[in-house]
Amino acid sequence: MDSEWHPWIGSVAGAMLVGLSGIVPLLVFPDPSKLKNPSSSTPLEQSPNFRLLLSFAVGGLLGDVFLHLLPEAWHLIRLGNDSNRGQVQLGMWLIAGLFAFALLERLLSSTAEAAEDNESSRELAQQEDEDSDTQNNNDPCDKKRQEKKDFTKRKNSAPPSQLSLLNPFHGMSSKQVTGYLNLLANGIDNFTHGLAVAGSFLVSTRVGLLTTAAILLHEIPHEVADFAILLRAGFGRWDAAKAQLGTATIGIAGAMTALISNGSDLADGRITSWILPFTAGGFLHIALVTVVPELLEESHPKQSFLQLVFVLAGIAATAGVSLIVD
Repeated sequence: MDSEWHPWIGSVAGAMLVGLSGIVPLLVFPDPSKLKNPSSSTPLEQSPNFRLLLSFAVGGLLGDVFLHLLPEAWHLIRLGNDSNRGQVQLGMWLIAGLFAFALLERLLSSTAEAAEDNESSRELAQQEDEDSDTQNNNDPCDKKRQEKKDFTKRKNSAPPSQLSLLNPFHGMSSKQVTGYLNLLANGIDNFTHGLAVAGSFLVSTRVGLLTTAAILLHEIPHEVADFAILLRAGFGRWDAAKAQLGTATIGIAGAMTALISNGSDLADGRITSWILPFTAGGFLHIALVTVVPELLEESHPKQSFLQLVFVLAGIAATAGVSLIVD
């Protein structure tokens, strides 16, 4: 086989292998329904065992940001021989990622909540109509009040079809929005992995295999964290695994982009050095803004201590992988 095709085959295969790490949590995560006491009416996201998984997810995301993404971005900046200016730009891209994901979550959550309120108002008005129809009262005052209610209902309610057209996030809760934002950040992260895998195979097959193995080891704790975030958002185990595999295809797109643009900024890492901190900002927002406040609601000292232990365990898992690989 022509050696010119080796980087293409290795890059695509490596990106696919890294993407398949998204189904590893499916093998180790229990069924969410088993994480709470069947006799308890407590929702899954408020069960103590599930909150421990979320605590591990927070630690995994923090470890991925500070022990993998940002160090890798700094390494690429130093290779570019522009470290002084790069320090400021790295921080600015990190802040940009934080604000971008915060703005997205706010906009999408507000849209979803507005649609939910509109739906509730329409159902309430419909119920009131049904109640009034059961009363056979011909009093003119009652008729006037009914006409006023009908006018208010027509004014404040929109047809379901119109809501669906104007609001693609109709029916989503804020937790579901967080899950999709995590998928967005994970997709961007996988794109950079694809760039890294393909760029290393363009150097040599040996470098490509080593890079693929390193990324694969880094990804396992991170994928566990992503899986817990998706379960929190209401995904089932299989739905979460399918979503993870869906973002893995973006990694293949990243590998193909690097192969096609060989010799450009994408291939040599100059663009990747800014994508990484932006993605890190997104993961920081998900971990510290959306998940940690929920964990801080815990009122039992013992459970709070266990959550802290699991956060540290998530960080330690990522740190251990970084030490082994690096």
